[in-house]
Amino acid sequence: MAKEGVEKAEETEQMIEKEAGKEPAEGGGGGSHRLGDAQEMRAVVLAGFGGLNKLRVTRKAMPEPQDSELKIRVKACGLNFIDLMVRQGNIDNPPKTPLVPGFECSGIVEALGDSVKGYEIGDRVMAFVNYNAWAEVVCTPVEFVYKIPDDMSFSEAAAFPMNFVTAYMMLFEVANLREGMSVLVHSAGGGVGQAVAQLCSTIPNVTVFGTASTFKHEAIKESMTHLFDRNADYVQEVKRISPEGVDIVLDCLCGDNTGKGLSLLKPLGTYILYGSSNMVTGETKSFFSFAKSWWQVEKVNPIKLYEENKVIAGFSLLNLLFKQGRAGLIRGVVDKLIGLYNHKKIKPVVDSLWALEEVKEAMQRIHDRGNIGKLILDVEKTPTPLMANDSTETSEAGEEEEDHEGDSENKERMPFIQ
Repeated sequence: MAKEGVEKAEETEQMIEKEAGKEPAEGGGGGSHRLGDAQEMRAVVLAGFGGLNKLRVTRKAMPEPQDSELKIRVKACGLNFIDLMVRQGNIDNPPKTPLVPGFECSGIVEALGDSVKGYEIGDRVMAFVNYNAWAEVVCTPVEFVYKIPDDMSFSEAAAFPMNFVTAYMMLFEVANLREGMSVLVHSAGGGVGQAVAQLCSTIPNVTVFGTASTFKHEAIKESMTHLFDRNADYVQEVKRISPEGVDIVLDCLCGDNTGKGLSLLKPLGTYILYGSSNMVTGETKSFFSFAKSWWQVEKVNPIKLYEENKVIAGFSLLNLLFKQGRAGLIRGVVDKLIGLYNHKKIKPVVDSLWALEEVKEAMQRIHDRGNIGKLILDVEKTPTPLMANDSTETSEAGEEEEDHEGDSENKERMPFIQ
């Protein structure tokens, strides 16, 4: 049972609405609705695995915190490539639908479950959530919640956990990055790629090789030592600059890039696979793309690794948190990262802000690899009318297959970079 009375709940709700620059809600519009004793909230719901037409913004019962949980009034949510794979059902042991997607968010603590210590109602926080993040309110265990600095915006906070923790863990916990080493990172213009570049800059004389779409090069060239087109023969380009290869390869693509990455490793080098975006080619799950990607993966011979002194590893932050019980380790990493943020060493790159009702267009932008940095779902953002009509539950057109994904309005949206 939550440690809040009716008066405290009303006071907190008014504070949250005041913080957003609004008068207290009286029903209708955004925010929570009260039906008798029950309250509802807006949430993005995935009705079934498949294309963008499976997503809807609808109203659901508002959750209440259980023992050791915090209830958070969400301000912003992070959108990651793994969310596309979840939508397609392109992951191991996918959960049952319908479900609310999303794994990270930021907002204000609205209620505390029993036995929660160290937090107060009104605290500004960011959090990992095991699904259910794309909603106006979430409840998540206290071990996955972190206070944010006063000068960190909610959009920055929502862009922080997945990208920077993943980058830090791979570089420092798995690969042991040190002065004078070299790193190759794919999808250098994405959220993790930009986090990797910033963290590498905190260590002297680290050389960063990056691959990205050509149109992103101008925007991200200052963050990389060497930048290559994602469709070019980057293996030859890297070897031309560094004949011995690199110390660390960070691969979110998989497929034939696995063999290429291993071939580029120096002795004692580390290859880390942390994604498989090559499996996502169309709007829906493709068995052909899945089979092709895994068929292209070079079969790893342990004896060859032994003879060549190479290390191959994998990293999944979500599994580490939610299946393998390493929340304490991650909290220590978050503390270090917040310290780097406070000393102006790192700063999340936010590509653009989208309303919940614009989630389809936001997902299409990631699918098209059009983002530089992180896409954020801004819970309080007013949607563009044409986009809202296609994503809300009441839209008749939304029941039909999408006709305008990746349309000119989406592609012409200017990036919002903080």
